[in-house]
Amino acid sequence: MPVQLRLGGADLLRCRFAVSPLWETQGAARALAHPGPYHLPWLRRSAPVAAELGLEPLWLLMPARGYTPDFLCPPPAGGPVPSFAAELARVRATDPATARAEIARSLAGVPGAADSPAGRDLLADPARAVRTVAGLLDRVWRTLVAPDWPRLRALLEADVAFHARRLAEGGLTRLFAELHPRVSWSEAAGTLSVRLPHDHTCVLGGEGLTLVPSVFVWPNAVGGAAGGAAGGPGCGPARLPGGGGTGGETGVPPVIVYPARGVGGLWTAAGDGPSGALARLLGPSRAAVLTALAEPASTTALAARLGLAPSSVSAHLRTLREAGLLTSYRVRHQVVYERTPLGAALAAGGR
Repeated sequence: MPVQLRLGGADLLRCRFAVSPLWETQGAARALAHPGPYHLPWLRRSAPVAAELGLEPLWLLMPARGYTPDFLCPPPAGGPVPSFAAELARVRATDPATARAEIARSLAGVPGAADSPAGRDLLADPARAVRTVAGLLDRVWRTLVAPDWPRLRALLEADVAFHARRLAEGGLTRLFAELHPRVSWSEAAGTLSVRLPHDHTCVLGGEGLTLVPSVFVWPNAVGGAAGGAAGGPGCGPARLPGGGGTGGETGVPPVIVYPARGVGGLWTAAGDGPSGALARLLGPSRAAVLTALAEPASTTALAARLGLAPSSVSAHLRTLREAGLLTSYRVRHQVVYERTPLGAALAAGGR
């Protein structure tokens, strides 16, 4: 059963990517509330810390299946990478009446939640509830997400660069074909479909569509429906037209959150590394850099993963690029490196 977004010409001109630290923070909190077989290294080191943060009121609004209040994750605004502080300010500005309606709807989907002491407390004073959950999101950000944010941001921006290139090479058809298995695009109908456990059709009104790569949504894509957002296991709602919005916003772009490329190796060490033959050919560190570029990455991200000095990684990347094994392109303030077909074949043969 799909959610279908019908895009007009004005919407197609306003499709964009954004990276959201608030969405990652909300996703991290959700991953802690419903731990699964993903992000295990991060979960193992974060769960003991999270247990001391008192996140229960926030977790109560994050059911494994069902509705998560829209005001917890407003659409990214204010540039391609808004600051966490700016995004959290929008959460804090939520109208209490909107907050109460969304909280009530979320609690109603979990048997007994509305009648629990924590649920009654959230409903009794929605203005205080907004302050409480915003404060908890701030704790999750500062304690559990911000320390890893440079690494997360590098991966997310590399994903945006990858998909932007696919858009340039093959238009929306190629972009959506590679975004996620749940997402499909019909050029003839001008309709983007997201396979979810409910049906809904939304006709966009020229506000466009925002695509948000995420680490913590992986391996799902997040979707929902106007007035009826819902997520699968480990997912929150994706904003579609007509949602409650922060402070009752209207005319904001719908959002689809999809898993970023390269998440599978994000929390792992360099692993077994290159083979002895490849290390003898290129040198151990240079071979490790080439092997680690299974997904596009920046110098900073590679240095963090390999435990090498950024200056050393930069020198190795320059040599590999000059040898025709890598290509590079700029994503705003960073240079992202990607293996060429020759580099990929060499890395594959050297494992």
